[in-house]
Amino acid sequence: MDSQNRRAVLAVALLAARADGARDEREREAFRSALERIQAGGLDTEALWNEVESGARNLARTARELTEPETRELAYELATCVCAADGAANERERAFLAELARELGLSSAVTERFRREADALAGAPLAAGSGEKELDEMILRRAILCGGLELLPQQLATLAILPLQMQLVYQIGKRHGYELDRGHVKDFLGVAGVGMASQVVENLARQLVGGLLGRMAGGLLGGLAGGATGAGISFATTYALGHAAERYYAGGRKLSAIELRELFTSLLGRARALEPRHAGEIATSARGVDLGALRRLLAV
Repeated sequence: MDSQNRRAVLAVALLAARADGARDEREREAFRSALERIQAGGLDTEALWNEVESGARNLARTARELTEPETRELAYELATCVCAADGAANERERAFLAELARELGLSSAVTERFRREADALAGAPLAAGSGEKELDEMILRRAILCGGLELLPQQLATLAILPLQMQLVYQIGKRHGYELDRGHVKDFLGVAGVGMASQVVENLARQLVGGLLGRMAGGLLGGLAGGATGAGISFATTYALGHAAERYYAGGRKLSAIELRELFTSLLGRARALEPRHAGEIATSARGVDLGALRRLLAV
């Protein structure tokens, strides 16, 4: 993929992140921070971010820059994942995806199946996948699974990470006597600094910069072959999130937003140091999971 197409694919993902029209400053900062970590390989992510934020880059122009059929399908796939990252796409996001499909010249037969599956994964029930494992083991197993999902070729697999993280927080809260709803869990993740849309975009940018983005091997459900860096980030984020939730709910939810963010950040450093010990298990997890298994795990 040449530099024009790489830049355009990332631009579509950034435009998708704006589609719901509801981003607050905390979310903008998450995107800025994610892109600042990816300044290499001739892909000027800061300039591209500024183009999108200022309105200088629109969807029609970006679609014209996607000159390869594979990258047009990939751009739609990634935009769908960004829109569904924090839940099933809303009305504005669905309108954006419909406009994107038109601009890219993609048929509904190509796009609708993927969008429905993305919405189903994003809307997975919080109470699914519970078990009687010891808490530390449950957190570690979930972190390994989320790391392994980054190694799968299907971008939908990466999209499953947020529901799995939300289920983990829900299960931990319930063990300490709290009945949580989806809004509360999403707020908890947001305060901790876990934004799935920004994670999707950061992982995409890293792969574009690193030249890891290849041709899709399985049609629209093909996509990115994740790298070890993305797997390590997802492992560490999930591990730190689980242990932050454990301390928060075990302590009666008395931590302030600042204290919770500081706790998550400190645990994230420990989790990153721990990840190399579990790299083999992460790879094994990736070999044993497919989309069918994910749907069963998430009770979709």
